[in-house]
Amino acid sequence: MTDLATMRESALTRIEEAQDAAALESLRVELLGKQGSISGLMKTLGKMSPEERQSEAPKIQGLRSDVADAIAAKKDALDAAELERRLASETLDLTLPAPQAPKGSVHPVSQVMDELAEIFADLGFSVATGPEIEDDWHNFTALNMAETHPARAMHDTFYFPDVDSEGRRMLLRTHTSPVQIRSMVKQGAPIRIIAPGRVYRSDSDATHTPMFHQVEGLVIDKDINLGHLKWTLETFLKAFFERDDIVLRLRPSYFPFTEPSVEVDVGWQDVNGRRVLGGDGDAPGHGWMELLGSGMVNRRVIEFAGLDPDEWQGFAFGVGVDRLAMLKYGMDDLRAFFDGDQRWLDHYGFSPFDQPTLSAGVGASA
Repeated sequence: MTDLATMRESALTRIEEAQDAAALESLRVELLGKQGSISGLMKTLGKMSPEERQSEAPKIQGLRSDVADAIAAKKDALDAAELERRLASETLDLTLPAPQAPKGSVHPVSQVMDELAEIFADLGFSVATGPEIEDDWHNFTALNMAETHPARAMHDTFYFPDVDSEGRRMLLRTHTSPVQIRSMVKQGAPIRIIAPGRVYRSDSDATHTPMFHQVEGLVIDKDINLGHLKWTLETFLKAFFERDDIVLRLRPSYFPFTEPSVEVDVGWQDVNGRRVLGGDGDAPGHGWMELLGSGMVNRRVIEFAGLDPDEWQGFAFGVGVDRLAMLKYGMDDLRAFFDGDQRWLDHYGFSPFDQPTLSAGVGASA
């Protein structure tokens, strides 16, 4: 039988002399690994007679325990020595800022929605919402859109196979105008609302997507005229783009839900390859850009809402929220708004702490 006392003394001496963790691990494998010398002794117990096993097993088990304990103690001592060495040699500058943790950002569409709500709240408007799945009466008929109007066609509008309890076809709303009808029916007049939200049309290219965001405004009161409309739009656009030189041009147009109807153009100029709104569009180096549609609410629409058009008049307007974001913050492709590209969001997103206020300026640094 191997001299266990000699083996024990040799093993403990070598463990004590180990200079680092690597050397200690090598000793552990040599002594206690599957092919280790002490593990080999454990295997010989199976070949012994019962009498020999009863005599030798406690000695071998004791040797194995002593070596394992010595290795564990040495490992603790080496770890403590390494920690002391690192504490003595390494320094930590507690005045440095902590590493910045990943953080989310506010999407430009959400940011512009908040800016619009802030501006119009100051003008006395409230925010109204409505369902995105609409019936064709609220989406078309109540807005004076005839059965033959092109917008009702399948290639322009997303229809559902369902009908409501009154037999009206269901669809994804093509504008937020149905919110105007629902608001007038529910609360009557006078009324001042904006209706922001998602809308859907069968269209897709660099400046159009099947789903986009729109905000519409509605004012119904007594003795309302186009002058009120122009002042409201000028005040809104000057606050939104944070420029006092916004100049508007109103052109006659046609919308079934307004009469008279006007397209609103805004003056702009090219600055370093980017369209910047501001200035008179007829001035040298400037031009006019069509921005939104508007007009006086059609008498038939007021009647559909259950109001008397001889007593109540009003104006309405609508503009794409995504387009406003593109013009203000410099994006050039609408499709990128909905790709979910983290790099794009990191570049154009806003801090959740940059809440738009009129006192500080509704814009925020992206």
